[in-house]
Amino acid sequence: MTGHAPALADSNLIDSRLAWLRLAISLLMGTIGCVGMWSVVVVLPAVQADFGTARATATLPFTLTMIGFAFGNVVMGRLADRYGIVVPVVGSTLALGFGYCLAAFAPELSVFAFAHLLIGLGSSVYFGPLMADISHWFKQRRGVAVTVAATGNYLAGAVWPPIIQYFIATAGWRPTHVGLGLFCLVTILPLGFLLRRPAPAHSIDAGVPASRDMQAVLGLSPRMLLVLLSVAGLACCVAMSMPQVHIVAYCGDLGYGPARGAEMLSLMLGLGIISRVGSGFLADRIGGLSTLLLGAVLQAATLFLYLWFDGLVSLYVVSALFGLVQGGIVPSYAIIVRDFFPPQGAGLRVGIVILSTVVGMALGGYLSGLIFDLTGSYTAAFANGFAWNLVTIAIALWLWLRSKRAWQAA
Repeated sequence: MTGHAPALADSNLIDSRLAWLRLAISLLMGTIGCVGMWSVVVVLPAVQADFGTARATATLPFTLTMIGFAFGNVVMGRLADRYGIVVPVVGSTLALGFGYCLAAFAPELSVFAFAHLLIGLGSSVYFGPLMADISHWFKQRRGVAVTVAATGNYLAGAVWPPIIQYFIATAGWRPTHVGLGLFCLVTILPLGFLLRRPAPAHSIDAGVPASRDMQAVLGLSPRMLLVLLSVAGLACCVAMSMPQVHIVAYCGDLGYGPARGAEMLSLMLGLGIISRVGSGFLADRIGGLSTLLLGAVLQAATLFLYLWFDGLVSLYVVSALFGLVQGGIVPSYAIIVRDFFPPQGAGLRVGIVILSTVVGMALGGYLSGLIFDLTGSYTAAFANGFAWNLVTIAIALWLWLRSKRAWQAA
């Protein structure tokens, strides 16, 4: 194959029943394939005990998982642009299978950690590249489709941890990893081949300026627009990481116990699913850029509430609000890419922005911990997240004002 070359397909397939079936398959694949993002967290205590290492050293596999996931979104997105989604799906699934089997037989922590670099790479295709692929199949309902495809990541976080914990407790972590690798191979590969059909050709509505014209009216080059989106993605996820990464420790410090913090985290992720899908409906009405701006403003407002309320009940309420506003922010970037760039190269561009968001999550988690170590309190860490969120708001607002003027000029 020499490229996506799918312009031969019938454009009537856009928003068709086949497109919705493809979305359902993509959601199922994402729910299975994103297991790599969560298994490493569940297995951490067992691995630490088995290898007899310190907690900080035992977190190295998680770090390498995130690195593999971040750069995999770019690499797999590029492959999807060039060869279609099936090629990166096959490659990623093989990486998942091999990575889990390698982890299962790892004689030392360094090998186990390297295996998770492959696992992170394997899980990456089921986020950014899958969102980019499904965006080609929808026009009127593109926002809903992209956010539903992205929901597989959250569903994996809800479904997999208790299953993995059960098998670790009953069979041990090594057989569990073998089972995960084999399960991914026998389920995802057949599903992946159901996505062989090339994406339908895209028509341009009368009166709607093409992507390059839009960029010309905005006064921004494609590269500059992508840089701004990447900076916004990094900043919003530095802010987002504060509650998601540290809420358990925060509750422990307040005397409520880590179990309460875990419940709040679960509440965030559960309501994040609702937020993610709901933002898709909103994006179909007001556009991806407006949805990003609204989500960033609401996220900043919720982070501000964390500065003032630290009672047990109030933390549950604020955490629920945080889950309801933040779930749709990251998928909004994929919608914006499809709104402002041509379809060709969507996988690579979405992958680059997703890379920035993953880096933001990693950086934000570290910065919050560092600020806590320096101040002995999470108050300054929440303030730091709020400040980073203002960067996203400023970029989104500036682009929104320019895009509004561009649409009026068109």
